Amino acid sequence: MELQTVVFTTSASVGFFRAVNYGFAKLPIPETAQRNTWKWRNISTSFVHSFITGIWAVLCFCVHPQMAEDLIETHSVFSHALVSVSIGYFIYDFFDMIFSQKISQSWELLFHHIVVISCFGLSVLSCRYVGFAVVALLVEINSIFLHLRQMLRMASVSKSTMYRVNSMINLGTYVVFRINTLAWMTRWLVLNREHIPLLSYTVGSVGLAIMTVMNIVLFYRLLRTDFLKSSREKEVKKEKEKEKEM
Repeated sequence: MELQTVVFTTSASVGFFRAVNYGFAKLPIPETAQRNTWKWRNISTSFVHSFITGIWAVLCFCVHPQMAEDLIETHSVFSHALVSVSIGYFIYDFFDMIFSQKISQSWELLFHHIVVISCFGLSVLSCRYVGFAVVALLVEINSIFLHLRQMLRMASVSKSTMYRVNSMINLGTYVVFRINTLAWMTRWLVLNREHIPLLSYTVGSVGLAIMTVMNIVLFYRLLRTDFLKSSREKEVKKEKEKEKEM
């Protein structure tokens, strides 16, 4: 894919997600989410990105299964376009946070976006490691449920059955599509060390190390909030009921 096409696809993606965000501003917002309408629109836009790219990443391997055998050189225009579109989203979201939040409130995500844009940018410009980038985008399957969880919490339905079901699916897909994917990518990078230039290997290794740490921390937060905390609350509730009976 030529540089002009990459720039056009990425720019079009930035414009598309800006339009999506604008569209959510025109839709009804839950009353409890109106305290922070920017966050609601931002998470909703992220949900759309995850839904599109998560399914797209799976289709890339279905349409072009040869890519799974060679993640360095083999790729299709379909998969290259996916990575370019995702870069556009992360660029859009980066500036959306910069202009709408204090850096101290979102520095973790800003840092995450810089790492992703750098790694994906290297991939689309060199037309190498596109398959590796598509594997990385499989984590967006989990992000669908991760963003839905945030939206449900903002809508104050965290006690509902829908939220509990989503929490279980979220945790399951987190292990399968985030932790396992990152572990597999790290293993692949180590095994293919001799085929990868030092710069690309360094960028990939640093990026994966950062992503792994961030995802382990997030996994603990999810586990504590959705499962450990609820278990403690049930125990406290049972103890209070026993005290009343006595």
